[in-house]
Amino acid sequence: MNNLNFKHLYYFWVVAQEGSMTRAAERLDLAIQTISGQLSLLERQLGKSLFAAQGRGLALTEAGRQALGYADQIFQLGDALVEALNSSDNENTLRLRVGISDGIPKLLAYRLLSSVYKMPLDVRLICDEGEFETLLADLALHRLDVVLTDRPAPIGGNLKVFSKRLGDFATGIFGSVSLVDRTKAGFPQSLDGAPMLLPTRHNALRSRIDRWLEQNGVRPRIVGEFEDSALLNTFGREGLGLFTAPLALAEQIAEQLGAQALGAMNGVSEHIYAISNERRIRHPAVEVLCAASPQDETPAAV
Repeated sequence: MNNLNFKHLYYFWVVAQEGSMTRAAERLDLAIQTISGQLSLLERQLGKSLFAAQGRGLALTEAGRQALGYADQIFQLGDALVEALNSSDNENTLRLRVGISDGIPKLLAYRLLSSVYKMPLDVRLICDEGEFETLLADLALHRLDVVLTDRPAPIGGNLKVFSKRLGDFATGIFGSVSLVDRTKAGFPQSLDGAPMLLPTRHNALRSRIDRWLEQNGVRPRIVGEFEDSALLNTFGREGLGLFTAPLALAEQIAEQLGAQALGAMNGVSEHIYAISNERRIRHPAVEVLCAASPQDETPAAV
């Protein structure tokens, strides 16, 4: 098949949005015959009918719905390209677009990403937060340069990405001063029946937490499960339950959340990965991020 004519595709995209040739012609300030002719050429090139008549309007065929999905991505990326180039402060500014998985502790994300500001260039971080699968899709479409997450990219499939393990961060249990005072004697058996806030089972850390609790023979009273680590920490700050966090962040957690470390969860670590596109020339800030990150964090004293 010859190279796709993007002008024809754009006309199709507008017609699909407007639902009729007439409204599309008004929006594009073109004759209806011009748009109709361009659509016919596109359908001939693709070998598929994209529209079917429906009353006074048009309805997408199955092929049209598939084409519209791709057209949406193509023209959204085009808009993003123009916006990025127009909003650049200067040619020396290096943008790093980062996707951060919901379950990653935000203080830990900050600690990892702060290394890029040591570069000799002016760096602008653009951070997005979302679910693992959504972030990987955005990475594949080059809307992101790197994704920070708690698991490596799946092996196989069509995604040409690679995973770099940034570090294993020993995990402990934290809580408000009053909660820690009530449960510090006899830890970890004191956790039996204690209120606890946990990540949902979508988070890779959750299975390791559950296994540790089972091995220690304790059953805390789970009062909340959260997809978003920031929301979990907010509930923890209000003293509604004990929660887990990297021990390396004990000082920041005390300052920002007013929470203390109750004890270490021996053998439980938060695994952090950077996932980026597999290409020969990699983003310089991603290189710095991967090189500066520790492979392991030893537990802090509690």
